[in-house]
Amino acid sequence: MSNRTIITRDYLRRLRNEINFAHLFRYLRWPHKPTEGKLTFVCPQCGESQTSVNPKTNLARCFRCEKNWNPIDFTIEVHHIAFLEAVGQLENLLPNHAIRQ
Repeated sequence: MSNRTIITRDYLRRLRNEINFAHLFRYLRWPHKPTEGKLTFVCPQCGESQTSVNPKTNLARCFRCEKNWNPIDFTIEVHHIAFLEAVGQLENLLPNHAIRQ
């Protein structure tokens, strides 16, 4: 992604809503597992596993530190990178690797 690339609201919405967390965790090589029908993961902030992913909202949540993440936020937290860098990394994870619109 070049510094002059325009990122639309719709494209950001797609990154937040269409990237499956199980796929994201595998891409990031982040510890996760299905537990009692829910996807749990190690919280990147507190290190606990009192977590869950809500497939309806596509948000990951840690119930211990009360933090929520969308796929962009989670990537930023895990890699300690800037927003635009995270957006660039996630582009390949979109279903059908769609072009920015």
